[in-house]
Amino acid sequence: MFRRFTSRPEWQISLAFTVAWRLFYSAAAAVSVPWLRPDPARIHSNALTENLPAPHGLHFALLGIWQRFDTLWYLHIAEHGYDRPMAAIFYPLYPAAIRVVSGIMPAIGAALLISTVAAFSSFWGLLKLGKGALSDRGRFRMLCILCVWPTSFILFGGYADALTLALIIWAVVLGRAARWEEATVCGLLAGIARPSGVLIVIPLAVMALRSQKPRSLIVALTPLGLLGYWSWLRWSGRPSVVEAYRRYQGMVMVPPNRSLGEILRLIVYGHDALLAIKLALVIIVVIVSLRRDVISLRIEDKAFALAVILQMLMYSGRPLLGAMRYLLLVYPAFLACGFYAERWNVKQFGFYFAALFVLNLVWMWAFLNWSLVL
Repeated sequence: MFRRFTSRPEWQISLAFTVAWRLFYSAAAAVSVPWLRPDPARIHSNALTENLPAPHGLHFALLGIWQRFDTLWYLHIAEHGYDRPMAAIFYPLYPAAIRVVSGIMPAIGAALLISTVAAFSSFWGLLKLGKGALSDRGRFRMLCILCVWPTSFILFGGYADALTLALIIWAVVLGRAARWEEATVCGLLAGIARPSGVLIVIPLAVMALRSQKPRSLIVALTPLGLLGYWSWLRWSGRPSVVEAYRRYQGMVMVPPNRSLGEILRLIVYGHDALLAIKLALVIIVVIVSLRRDVISLRIEDKAFALAVILQMLMYSGRPLLGAMRYLLLVYPAFLACGFYAERWNVKQFGFYFAALFVLNLVWMWAFLNWSLVL
């Protein structure tokens, strides 16, 4: 039965994963409602929490419970636009998509639907990237690891990460197929989905140079999505993204080595266990993404992984804030995990799967309980 499933078309495998994990995360969130005891002071220390839905009833269990942290901003921007200075931090593609889909359903339902469809697209694209380099078992285990990676539940929440990941992966898929125009469109959109999205220009540029085809030069337009958003912020008199992070999040851009020094000081002298876990997972991602023996990774994949990690280390003040979510965008790490996982026996795979799954559920509980900002 397993072989029959893994030999099915990639879109069918992706759909099965999407439906199964959508149902699981929705059920897990709904079941947790009676046991959540969030601190009201912590809730209201966040912006846009004045009109949260009452924590009871089926609607809250299925939809309202996902209205946490950044999701509130995306919903607000979808309805009211960039009417608050801090909104500049949140790039426009996801709220624009929510605004379109919310014409036929509640806004939070639209947000979750968009993320779910994007998660399906991400799974499908990742299977395509692994084809040829990984066995069917390796690709299956690769998706399993992605779906239980700490904070992977957010791929099915009201955040822009699933949409960004899908655009990044499909930009690479299309680039490898020499479909340069479509790859560039994906790259442009990724740049206005999340800050890390613009980094897809690196693998696209490498592939374009390798192809030596004049048509491939169109990938040079990829950064225009990000630059267009930044230009609009400046033209409209709003703060830049960097300034908004400094003013409202207390985060300042610094060289990566300075941020890393701050992280180590907080771990050693501040005994910050959560930060230590984040740093350990970042190191693991770096190692598996840059290993030479992983035949499923190309030079452009490694360059992208390194760029995302360095970007994560360019902020001081709240180091590695959101790091676990940002690691989900490092698709080369999951291709590498598939390469190693196909060689593990069942007990080994079960151990790593269970360890990541437990961390993911702990993160999800903390997120739903308003006790951990992703």
